[in-house]
Parts: sequence; C-alpha cells; structure tokens
Amino acid sequence: MATEPAVTGTRHIRLTSHPGQGTAGAPAIHWGAADALERGPVVGTTTNRSQRNVVGTHSGSYGVYRALAVAAGNLTKGHRADLTNTAPTDLIGPYEQWGDAQKIVSIDPWGASVQSVYLDYLEQGYDIRPTIAVTKAHIHLPEIRQALAFQRLQVDGKVLLEDSSATVTKIAIEPVWWLPGVAKRFKVSEADLRRALFEETGGMYPELVTRSDIEVFLPPIGGQTLYIFGDPRDLANPEVTLTARVHDECNGSDVFGSDICTCRPYLTHAIEECIQGAQKGGVGLIAYSRKEGRALGEVTKFLVYNARKRQEGGDRADKYFLRTECVAGVQDMRFQELMPDVLHWLGIRKIHRLVSMSNDKYDAITGSGIEVGERVKIPDELVPADAKVEIEAKIAAGYFTDGAVPDEAQLANVKGRSLE
Repeated sequence: MATEPAVTGTRHIRLTSHPGQGTAGAPAIHWGAADALERGPVVGTTTNRSQRNVVGTHSGSYGVYRALAVAAGNLTKGHRADLTNTAPTDLIGPYEQWGDAQKIVSIDPWGASVQSVYLDYLEQGYDIRPTIAVTKAHIHLPEIRQALAFQRLQVDGKVLLEDSSATVTKIAIEPVWWLPGVAKRFKVSEADLRRALFEETGGMYPELVTRSDIEVFLPPIGGQTLYIFGDPRDLANPEVTLTARVHDECNGSDVFGSDICTCRPYLTHAIEECIQGAQKGGVGLIAYSRKEGRALGEVTKFLVYNARKRQEGGDRADKYFLRTECVAGVQDMRFQELMPDVLHWLGIRKIHRLVSMSNDKYDAITGSGIEVGERVKIPDELVPADAKVEIEAKIAAGYFTDGAVPDEAQLANVKGRSLE
C-alpha cells in the first residue's frame, strides 16, 4: 500500500492500492502550496492515463463534444495542444491567497501560467493543459452607445473608444475542484460529497468513489468569464476603487433581451458603472458565471415561466419562488459558497462598489474575508415592466434595497411561511 503526501495545512495519510508512479507517472498535487512546483500540475490528460492525477477531463461539458469529434474521425485521438504564443496577455498574481487552501478550492491558481511554471514537465512529455486563459478584447453594447448619446459616459480613448467600444482584459476560467476543500465549504464530509457527485452523474466518474487518493475533480460544468476594465493589477490594490458585479448567466435576457427578468439591464448597468469607475482612475470587474436558470438549467426555467403565468391570479411575487421549488425541488442551486474563489485569485481584498442586490452573494464575499463598501441597486427605470414581479419577489425575499422595507405579509408568503 502506498501513501500520498500530506496536503499543505493538513496532516493526513491516504491509503490506496494505486501506488505513486514517481517522475514517470502522475505528479502529486499538494493543494494550497504557495509555490507552483511544490503544488504540482493538474494533469487531466486522456492521452497518457498514467500521468493523470485528477478525476474527469478538461473543458468541462465540452469534453463530450471532444469525444464526439474523436468518434466521428474529425479529431485525432490523443491530440496534444500546441501552446506556442498562448501565454496570458496580462500576468495575474501570484497573490497571498493562492497559498491559502481555505481561500481557493474551485480554481487552479496556476492554471493560466502552465506554459512557464511547468515548462520542465512539458518538456518531459507531460500533457498539461491551461485551465485559465487571459486575453485582450473590445466589447460593443447598444446600451453603451445609448449611455454615450445621453452623455452618461464620455469617450476617453483608453477605456471607451470613439466607436463606442470598451477595452477589456478578458479571462476564461475552467472549474478545478479540490474535493476536501469543497466539502468543507459546504459543511459536508468528503465521502458524502464524492458519493453524491458519483450518483447524481449516473456513475459517470467511478474514480470519485474508488480513488480516494485523487483529491482534484474537473467537473463537467460551465466555468466563468471575467471582464476587467482598467489595469488588472489594480484589482489587488485596496487603495484603488473597485467596482464589481458577480453575474450569473441568463441566456434569454443577457443575449436575447427577454424582458421577464432584470438580468441584462442589471448587467449592462454594471458595465456602465465599471467603465465610469475605470475612467476615474479605478478598476472595474464583471465576473460572469455559467449558472443558467439559477443553476437549474434553461428547460426547468422555462417550465417555471409557464407555471407562474398559468397559475390562478397570474404571475405573482408571493408565488414566484414557490413555483420554482415545485418544479425543481429547490428554489436556487447556484450556491454562492464557491463564488469568492475567483475574487481571491485576482488578489481582491476590498470591493468598494458592489453592483448587486443579492444578499447571498454579499454574504459569501464578506464571509470569505473580502470587505464590501457601497452596494449599488438597479435603478428603477431599468426594470422592464414584465420583470417587476421578479424584482418585487426578490426584494420581499430579502434582497438588498436602499432602505425600502418589504411588506410583512408579502415577505412571509415569498419565504413560504405564514405569519402565525
């Protein structure tokens, strides 16, 4: 029987019938180590199974498309990525939080820099893939053109250009879960977490229950995209004013402008606030997470739309969340416990202006040790007529406002309890 090295910050020994394979096989991962080489690379390759030190594969749910491409003969099995000239356009970190196993449990802090920090491994033939990519981009939004037309924004030639596009640093992040840390965040045992992941994916990942020595999981879920307005290095400086919004995906509103919710108006309002903040010498951040339909999925979301609008009395704030729970069994599965990880990866210690009304997000951020100053609600005039039910339900359920107190009876109904 072989033993795995103790994880930084903990003292434990795992017994396994799968002995370590040394330099010829899977590298050890010491999660929370401050040094990249001491921490070890994340190797989710399918080209050489002896090198693997994680459960799952890279690219999340897109791994299924990769399998289809291989099956169809469009992709050569075992293709190795050519990482020439793919290095980040901006260097992020390392920051102190990278070496704290309690601060980051769902992201590989070194995932953007594998080309440099793990060069020796790559030259030895290890198939190590980046889990983070950093690039430069311009974004064009009609709402920004409107803000320029109404002179709420001004072209400065740096953050906001003459063609009404905004310059950003754009970062894509794939989830990398350290299971002991994820379990601790959710206050469950690692064994129970592994069992639930195994069973609720239909047994897709048997290593979750057969390989307790492997602590890192690449889950088949969507990741995050970050949009940074201004200098990314300023995010870690608490003296520089940071305007930020953490936004969960809503395809219907964000992309197609559906007016049943406030998602796109709030997102574009936050982008406007970020641009203004950067132009004043601060920095802005939009952290966009793939958690469609409260992480219940779009099919469930549309079923709930139908149920809400067809119920007796029509769509009502006091039944808003109840209909979701009737269909899905739970009101919300976004679970913000893992959300602050990306903020710690960026080195953030203070958010001066948080553009969000969600107490769940606020509590998760502040509970992780990040200070929050002002909270910015969506302006009333940006709430679409058909979305007033949603915003009323959220406020009644406890969402932050600028001082308005929800009606007591409405609050009780939305939370699913009586006043007695």
